[in-house]
Amino acid sequence: MTMTTWNWKRAGSGLIAGAAAALLIGVSVAPALAAVPTWSVHPGGKATAKAVGKTVLLDTKTGTSLSCSSSTAKITLKKGHHLSGTGIGLITTIGFTNCIGPANIKFTVKSSHLPWKLNAVSYNKKTGVTTGTITGIHSTLSGPDCSAVVDGTGATKNNGLVSVTYSNKTHKLTVLAKGGNLHIYEVSGCFGLINSGDGSTYSAVNAVSPAQTITSP
Repeated sequence: MTMTTWNWKRAGSGLIAGAAAALLIGVSVAPALAAVPTWSVHPGGKATAKAVGKTVLLDTKTGTSLSCSSSTAKITLKKGHHLSGTGIGLITTIGFTNCIGPANIKFTVKSSHLPWKLNAVSYNKKTGVTTGTITGIHSTLSGPDCSAVVDGTGATKNNGLVSVTYSNKTHKLTVLAKGGNLHIYEVSGCFGLINSGDGSTYSAVNAVSPAQTITSP
């Protein structure tokens, strides 16, 4: 072995050692990655969410509202621990009963592009309340001389969103009037009571059965 070769190997070893040390230092000072929240659901599986009182759709620009005496949704929930909050539940069917608009006009409300996703976003341990969203909303309204589509950012986007809360104490899933992106599109007729592009809200309080417990550590 020549002196030149020996020195090269020795230098190479030093470079490798230095790189390893730098790597260790880098690891020790690198900020810890934020932990992704995980969720627990019991008992999970199939559940029903039935409105307690009226379900109301409101045109926030004109103030026109459509009120349904009842609504019922079928939900399939994940079950177990260490679950993702995204799609923690799927709304597989939803129906609205006895929907009345202005001047006592009867409307039919049909929902499509199901399942819609129920997503858990944050959890308050003190109150036992989960805050989340329902996404993928698309519905149609039809009545005498009036029809429209309810969606999110476009008539065919199928990305309508509402904010919700779920309480472990009351077992109620509440659809909030604030925090959504619903709009009304493709209005036909309707006497100017609702108009394409108007913002909209959807609100309801639903009793969930069987009762679920949703938590996040």
